Amino acid sequence: MIENARALFNYVTHGVYVISVTHGKEQNAFTAAWVMQASFDPPMIAYSINPGHYSYQLLKASGVCTVNVLGQDHLAIAAHFGQPGVKEKMTKYRWQTREAAAPILSDGLVYFDCKLSHTTDAGDHKIAVCEVVAAAELNSGWPLLYSQTGNMDRSGELYKT
Repeated sequence: MIENARALFNYVTHGVYVISVTHGKEQNAFTAAWVMQASFDPPMIAYSINPGHYSYQLLKASGVCTVNVLGQDHLAIAAHFGQPGVKEKMTKYRWQTREAAAPILSDGLVYFDCKLSHTTDAGDHKIAVCEVVAAAELNSGWPLLYSQTGNMDRSGELYKT
């Protein structure tokens, strides 16, 4: 048993992202913090996704997604896309599309347009490993860090203490 797990895991630095997915006319997005570069050649990104969520179904069906990097002034965006079951979640923000056709958050700092390579099991989540087919900076600023979000995602309730 890890005592004070939430506080200790906050020392593992990582940013906050909105990952958007699409399949046909269906679109969705969710807030993620467990994202990392996985390869130089080809350029790949890996992230953790809950297999019980609608976004996972869309990702598996289409094989495309976009990893959108949030800035330090995007806490409200992170909170919005972190809420499950929100109707018409995508309509509140501006989107664009590029190579892989998954929505790109226009207000984000940077986007990584991706094609799913494969998934693997990781406890109560799946790890999605994606090849980056396009990427660009959209806006300048500093990335939002997960430790700056407090307990916005209520993850403190998930650690078994």
